[in-house]
Amino acid sequence: MARASTGDTATSGIVVHPATHDRFDDLAAVIGPKRPDASVCWCLSHRIDAKTNTALRGVERGAFVERLTREPVAPGVLGYDGDEVVGWAAVAPRAQLPFERSRKIPHVDDQPVWSIWCIRVRPGRRGRGISHAMLAGAVDFAAAHGAPAVEGYPVDNGGERVDLTMAYVGTRALFERAGFELAAPTDAVSGGFPRVVMRKQLATR
Repeated sequence: MARASTGDTATSGIVVHPATHDRFDDLAAVIGPKRPDASVCWCLSHRIDAKTNTALRGVERGAFVERLTREPVAPGVLGYDGDEVVGWAAVAPRAQLPFERSRKIPHVDDQPVWSIWCIRVRPGRRGRGISHAMLAGAVDFAAAHGAPAVEGYPVDNGGERVDLTMAYVGTRALFERAGFELAAPTDAVSGGFPRVVMRKQLATR
């Protein structure tokens, strides 16, 4: 599928679409809780400030994400294997995220980069290359919205096993296979591994 203005893309049979409001139920299936009133992350801990993130509880978290899907630019992308939703990737301008003010993850330069900070694959669907498709789809989505470059902050695990609860940040190898290059070390750690800034340039400076 050719890149469209919406950011639709396809990789290895997984079709990726923006997480628009009409797909909110699918988004909830990937990042929401089994019980609507449970206070799970909903992929908000790195999207909003710490005070707001702490204040949102239970169903309020899902309602906040539902409002995000109504915005002109979707909060990320969803991957489909046929009609089944199988993955999610969060992507947005870094300037809109807590990463903008992070003391642990440095700015490489002054470009208005977009960040990809969460890649989720639904349980039972791992090992099929879905994370690669989600990363590619997130890059295409950012490019379609004018991002000059895209960053990720994965772990540099050297091939060692990463705990699944922390695997959402991705690995350096995953980003390298998608054409990202090491841009900077960080002072951040996830799952016992150091995190690095991986950068993919999309437009000529």
